[in-house]
Amino acid sequence: MLTLKQLQLLSYRKHLDNLPDGKLLINTINSHSFNLTKRDRSFAGAIEQSDILLPDGVSIVISTLLLQHRRIERIPGADLFEYEMVKINKRGGRVFFLGSTPQNLQKITERAAREYPRVEVFSCSPPFKEQFSEEDNAVMVATINQVRPDVLFIGLSAPKQEKWAAQHISQLEVGHVCSIGAVFDFYAGNILRAPFWIQSLGLEWLFRLISEPRRMWRRYILGNPIFIWYVLKELWSKGG
Repeated sequence: MLTLKQLQLLSYRKHLDNLPDGKLLINTINSHSFNLTKRDRSFAGAIEQSDILLPDGVSIVISTLLLQHRRIERIPGADLFEYEMVKINKRGGRVFFLGSTPQNLQKITERAAREYPRVEVFSCSPPFKEQFSEEDNAVMVATINQVRPDVLFIGLSAPKQEKWAAQHISQLEVGHVCSIGAVFDFYAGNILRAPFWIQSLGLEWLFRLISEPRRMWRRYILGNPIFIWYVLKELWSKGG
């Protein structure tokens, strides 16, 4: 069973500069996704398969300090996205966006062309269904491999995106595989991201709750106390 104490997390944004260019499975984890691992073993396995795991949430940062006695920095998916795009834009290269709607992918492509002119952008909007068929998966893998991108961004939402990446990474001819979920909507301009000062206070979760209460209330109002319970349980199990 995945525990907070065993999470191997990248500590600081500056460490992204040392990531090798070869194939890497890069995921993020926050309190919501950690809660999901407790009732979805295949998702927990996908998280454990990560080559790089980023602490996307102030709750993960605090729990790491309490349980591992390590000080780390929050590194959200949006920061990973910006890092990858800036890096590729410097040298030229290709990225592939898997997920979202054709309309959103068009917005992403147009914005990226303005902001990262040396990055070639490719994309695929997969079928909107709970579970992909073997044929669906084969088509997606083949489409990605035709491009052979330096970075594959997956935006299918957790836990679907992480499980898909873990299941198919051995078949993919890619560099970094990054599961970044809501970043697709942020970058397309469909969802407003919290101002930097709110992010710096560790309150981006509250901004999202206020911005999208009907969609986010269960994740934060119910999910945060559950996460706190898992933290306390691990603290008690190690004798405080």
